[in-house]
Amino acid sequence: MKIGFYNPYFDSFGGGERYTLTLASHWSKHHDVSIFWDDSSVLTKSEQRFGIDLSKVKVTPNFFLVDNSISKAIQTSRFDLIFFLSDGSIPFSLATYNILHFQVPFGLVSTTPLHLSRINVIICNSVFTLENLDVQLRKKAAVIYPPTDMIEGLSTDKKSKIILSIGRFTSVHTAKKQKELIDAFISIESTLKGWRLILAGGLLASDTEYFAKLQTRIRGHSIDLFPNISHSEIIRLYKIATIYWHAAGFGESEAQYMEHFGISTVEAMSAGAVPIVYRGGGQVEIVKDDENGFLWNTRDQLCEKTCSLVKDPTRLSVFSKLATQTSKKYTAKVFTDAFDDLLIRLKR
Repeated sequence: MKIGFYNPYFDSFGGGERYTLTLASHWSKHHDVSIFWDDSSVLTKSEQRFGIDLSKVKVTPNFFLVDNSISKAIQTSRFDLIFFLSDGSIPFSLATYNILHFQVPFGLVSTTPLHLSRINVIICNSVFTLENLDVQLRKKAAVIYPPTDMIEGLSTDKKSKIILSIGRFTSVHTAKKQKELIDAFISIESTLKGWRLILAGGLLASDTEYFAKLQTRIRGHSIDLFPNISHSEIIRLYKIATIYWHAAGFGESEAQYMEHFGISTVEAMSAGAVPIVYRGGGQVEIVKDDENGFLWNTRDQLCEKTCSLVKDPTRLSVFSKLATQTSKKYTAKVFTDAFDDLLIRLKR
């Protein structure tokens, strides 16, 4: 099959891009696969960021940026299948099959009956996203959880005294709330003797002012910021981290500003880091409070649960194993098998 992937955010190198490119890589083993983009270097950068083999994926000029609707329609008709990651709208396509993917639970999606009629199936990255999606789209929607790296971490007695959080450094509403995590750690730093907080993730030029403010805030504290580090370095941090913090959605009320799933949470769990994450969005589908990790609503709860766990090495070890077991539900194979099954159903 000739398959195209449209994602307007390929150069953001976030969870949606990883979702899209993991599937592109998988299908490129047996199909003619292209991504619609105007800079071929995006594949090399994506391989470095995500550790995905994209050697068989091609780059096709992004004709979706052209204003001529007729020209775009003709271009799409040349594909057997197009996978779209939605930015809150639904592009028109004459491809034989069309899959529309939502990473964000848009409550109102710009579309027309004609556009929607060309979509065979809508895939969401979590139940949270599906349940908060525009009601007119839900009848066509299903959930396929994102693929995550299964990382073999160290045993708890060999791990470092590190609390880790992974996420893009940005001040917009989708932020991972790094400032709030920094403030929380500083408030209990005197209790957590020998522990460090490490925040790592992508950093775009547009967010350097926000990052500079974080750098100023951490001075004199046991906190490290690692922007734009390699995939291999992120894996290393997962392996040595003992606890994983996540705060996206904290202080927010709208669904689109919550954590829609939580890939980094699952990856940390696979490496044996115990998750202590905000009770909201898709995180509650992954972490069950006091069963395989911990959920919190307030900063005080985050601090209290962290300190309690640090003081109980036996409990920490038990929850580390439970976290690892849970992570196995979200492997890349589970992800690609689900899409292979979907492709078979579409072609029947």
